[in-house]
Amino acid sequence: MSADLFGYLIPSVFLLPLLAAALCLVVSRRPHVQNIITIITLFILLVISGLLLVLTDQHGMHVVQVGGWDAPVGISLVADRLSALMLCVAAVVLLTVIIYAVGQGVRDGDGDQPTSIFLPTYLALAAGLNGAFIAGDLFNLFVGFEILLAASYVLLTLGASQERVRAGVSYTVVSMVSSMVFLLGIGLTYSAAGTLNLAQLATRMADIPDGLRNTIFAVFLVAFGIKAAVFPLSTWLPDSYPTAPAPVTAVFAGLLTKVGVYAIIRFHTLVFAGGSMDNVLLVAGLLTMVVGILGAIAQSDIKRILSFTLVSHIGYMVFGVALSTESGLSAAIYYVGHHIIVQTTLFLVVGLIERQAGSSSLRRLGSMAVLSPVLAVTFLVPAFNLGGIPPFSGFIGKLAVVQAGAEVGGPLNWILIGGAMATSLLTLYVVARVWSKAFWRPRADAPEGALALAKPLALLPSDEYVEFDERDDVGKMPMSMLAPTVALIVVSLLMTVFAGPLLAVTDRAAESLMERGEYVYTVPTDETPGRYVGNVTGVR
Repeated sequence: MSADLFGYLIPSVFLLPLLAAALCLVVSRRPHVQNIITIITLFILLVISGLLLVLTDQHGMHVVQVGGWDAPVGISLVADRLSALMLCVAAVVLLTVIIYAVGQGVRDGDGDQPTSIFLPTYLALAAGLNGAFIAGDLFNLFVGFEILLAASYVLLTLGASQERVRAGVSYTVVSMVSSMVFLLGIGLTYSAAGTLNLAQLATRMADIPDGLRNTIFAVFLVAFGIKAAVFPLSTWLPDSYPTAPAPVTAVFAGLLTKVGVYAIIRFHTLVFAGGSMDNVLLVAGLLTMVVGILGAIAQSDIKRILSFTLVSHIGYMVFGVALSTESGLSAAIYYVGHHIIVQTTLFLVVGLIERQAGSSSLRRLGSMAVLSPVLAVTFLVPAFNLGGIPPFSGFIGKLAVVQAGAEVGGPLNWILIGGAMATSLLTLYVVARVWSKAFWRPRADAPEGALALAKPLALLPSDEYVEFDERDDVGKMPMSMLAPTVALIVVSLLMTVFAGPLLAVTDRAAESLMERGEYVYTVPTDETPGRYVGNVTGVR
């Protein structure tokens, strides 16, 4: 029965959003119908992802062979604890963000907004994300990446303002370079191992000479490092993400970089196990943490500040992965989930700040704690979480990473631990600075406090500035925007309350990843028969 269920659930996380995107295009002249289709689809994805998480945790990994064709000829769709966790967290973010975006469009007027293309593209992005998480071979992992990247190009340049087009061109060029490097890695892998199936690669890579194997791994690390924004491959991100609309930036910040982290975890544990590049990853993780947070300190716009903290905290995940231990990998997986939720929440809060105060620049903000105490609390909780204040999930995740590093020991790991603690303190300083300037000081004391955007816009860019005192009253924050933001805050708090059970799940996920045997012998190939395998036309 569970095999039957898996046979339908696993491919549906990819097919449902694609079908919904096509349906949204058909009804493009009826935006309210598009809204309903999108929200219902993403809610169903959340339910399916939750079921997959429960089933994989209870029954282990499962594989679906598309059309009944065995790997390596056929396409393997794989669901294990790691991919199910990523699917579940992604579904939470995708659903809450779209409710936020739709709510702002309904409240502030979406007659001129490009919703007819936004919603289908958003669903295509969801399909690409999910496709990457369940891909069982290199080619379909590449396809998933390309689907989400193609969708992200459109979302990033909505409105076609000069600033967004410039950022979009930069983002597109960097993404194309990453894709070309990825293709180079695929070509090298196939020429060396004769397969692209991940389960087969896990066994065949051991027979490849060390120099060639390390070269192939290095190529993939460059490709995934660009996507994950690992220093020094991260300079594109702070210039690209802040230009997009708040809902788009929130999804990008929460999910897109984590797909790169997911790929690094999968390749490091399955295909290139052995720790040959661990020291490189440790140094990259340290530099990512330190350079990212120093960049955040130098910024005066909240969106750019958060973009740099996003880069910085990728370093914690890379640190955990590079330890090559179950405890380090478990901590990294937990931190990925925590950071997706918290970073998305903060960018949604910035969208509320822009709507209510007319800017995200610290040079123009002030008095917000008095004008909107609810918004102040909505910012403060995830900000403390990002800074790692106990007992929030950010503290638990950072503590888990530091403890894993201390267990391994060694000079480099202790340097990483020192860098992680310094980064956490500097993150707290950064969010305290935002609080002090945007929420606490009088707006009259801000250097440009008299200026504000004329009106809030959900998706289109706006450069119409007016005197703040002459700005039309935007009214109270819409519940349709505030509620999903608060919902994500609640999710982050639940990650604190249920940290023990969640870490137990990530421990089991890390154990399966490190052992590799379950993955290798579950996917049917011409070398291993596989076990308990489903396909989209039945179970065999």
